[in-house]
Amino acid sequence: MRIVGENIESGIFNIKDALKLANSLELDLVEISPSANPPVCKIIDYQKFLYEQKKKQKEMKAKSTKIVVKEIRLGPQTDDHDFNFKLKHAIRFLQEGNKVKVEVFFRGRTIIYKDQGETQLLKFAEALLEYGKPEMLPKLEGKKMMMIIAPKK
Repeated sequence: MRIVGENIESGIFNIKDALKLANSLELDLVEISPSANPPVCKIIDYQKFLYEQKKKQKEMKAKSTKIVVKEIRLGPQTDDHDFNFKLKHAIRFLQEGNKVKVEVFFRGRTIIYKDQGETQLLKFAEALLEYGKPEMLPKLEGKKMMMIIAPKK
């Protein structure tokens, strides 16, 4: 088998000599490429290798962006002042890079005003076009009509 590693002369050894060399250096013999001819092994500290690998994975996980969905609830007959107040919150959420889920909740018999709820959502999306784009158009699920708006990059 071919032996590689830091501070070690590369060469071809038999298995017993490779293991003796690894033991004399107090390191581990790890097979890297078993399908090569001859197979390639590396002399390393395996625990240190595993530790560094976990550390790299942790860093990559920390660097990845987490998508947060913020919710805003409206009613089918929400007044202009409340609408604008919630619109400002949505703008702030989108500027922070979060997605916004806008819901119109129908209580009791207000379910007959589905068209007003859809109008509210479309008006909300139109007001936010500068900051984000609708990812999902208004959709009715039970007593809620919802829409998702994603931030512009």
